[in-house]
Parts: sequence; structure tokens; C-alpha cells
Amino acid sequence: MLAVSIVDNLRVRIGAGPLRVKEGGAPAMDQRKPQSNLTGVDTRPLRQQIADALQGAILGGEMKPGEALVETEIASRLGVSRAPVREALQLLANSGLVETVPYRGTTVRELSASDVEEVYSLRTVLESFALRRAMASDATGLAADLRAICDAMARHAASGDWARVSAEDERFHHVLIERSQHRLLEHVWSEVHVRVRQIMALRNLQNEDSMTVVYNHFPILEAIEFGDVETALKRLADHIATAADLVATPDATCEDVPPLGDVALPIGH
Repeated sequence: MLAVSIVDNLRVRIGAGPLRVKEGGAPAMDQRKPQSNLTGVDTRPLRQQIADALQGAILGGEMKPGEALVETEIASRLGVSRAPVREALQLLANSGLVETVPYRGTTVRELSASDVEEVYSLRTVLESFALRRAMASDATGLAADLRAICDAMARHAASGDWARVSAEDERFHHVLIERSQHRLLEHVWSEVHVRVRQIMALRNLQNEDSMTVVYNHFPILEAIEFGDVETALKRLADHIATAADLVATPDATCEDVPPLGDVALPIGH
């Protein structure tokens, strides 16, 4: 069953607030308020709004691996018909975040050790390729971008802001992909990024000290600043491997990972 707090968050994410969402994708107008200010209207299809809201809840830890996603319940709580909810769940299934099993229904997908190994082995290849290209193109610019991110990450960790630490963590790795200036790589990365983020969430939540996440990035940054490509590549690969090891052990699933609790993060690595 969906908790009330989760439903409220989903309604806010799809622009519903306390109002009923119209099937066209925009929230119904509140007749008590002036209608002259139309800024911020979300024109995305309702199915995409619902999918993004559910994805945020999954990646933020509000919905746990193995948790049931009941189409009729979600539709009823959000005040929409079942059709856009069904379409939203299909979008999430396509991205690998949820799965539909006969006689069990749709659930948040659980991750096995094999799943983590597959995603992170591919991630190592993609990020290593991106790092090599980015350093060959503009190592100084790359280092400056990553230094700013690491400094911001450290500030947020010092203030105990896990959400922002995690966001900067994710941005660190996204910059590697962006700086590669390789459009096909960016396309491939977008296909696996959601699964990477889900694993990142579990990994970060296992670190009791947010400074641990910060310190894990500085060796990579220092090698880049020195222009040492091979060392940077090795440290990046070690960094990703360590993250995977924290999440999965042989024959383990996400049920073996400590509970996510009520923490909601814009997930980093």
C-alpha cells in the first residue's frame, strides 16, 4: 500500500497539489485565485509526469525494492484514470526500475549481485572511455569543473546535507560523460543511467559518513589535475568497483541491503 506521505509527494511532483489532476496533463485551475499567472504549467503528458514522480520516489528510497505498485491504488490516490498509470508503469519497466511478474503484479525491481555486476562493469567501460576522451580534449577544463563539484560536495557533507552531497556526486560522473563530447556515448549512458542511480542510492545510504563519499572522488580529481591519464583511469575503475562491492555480495539481493528508511535523495553514486 502507498503511504499517505508518498502519495502527497507524488501529487506535488505531478503538479496536482491539493487539486485534482486533469487528464490533459495540467492541474485543474483553482477558481479562487487569479488566473493571469500561467508560468510553471507542466505540459508533459500525464503518463510522463506520473512516471517521473514514481521514479523519483523509487530512486529517493520512498519506494523500496520489492514494493508492490498497484495500478488501481495509484490511480485512485492521484485522482487519475488507470490508463496513464498503466502507461507510466510501462515506461518504468522499459527503464528497468519496475517489473511485472505473473500472479505477483508490478513491483519495484529488486537488484541481484548479477544485476549490479552487469550495470557497473558497463559503467566502468563507459566512464573510462569518457574520461580518456575528456582529458585528451581539455584536461584543464575537466579538472576545473570536477574541482568545483568536489568542493561543493565537501561543503554539503560538512553541513550534513546528504541530498546535495548525492546530487553533486551524480554530477561529478555526469560531467565526465558530457566532457567526452561524444553524442552516441551520451545516448548509451542515458539508457543505463537510471539503473546506475538506483544502485548509487543504495551505496550512498550504506555510507554512514557523507564525507566518505566526498573523499572517494579526490584521488581521481588529483590524477586528472596532474594530467596522469592512466592513474586517473585506474582510480576511477577502483572507485566504481568499490561502490559495487558495497551494494552487492555474492548471491545477494537488495533485501540484504540495510533499510532505506525515510531518507529521500536526488541520487548520486
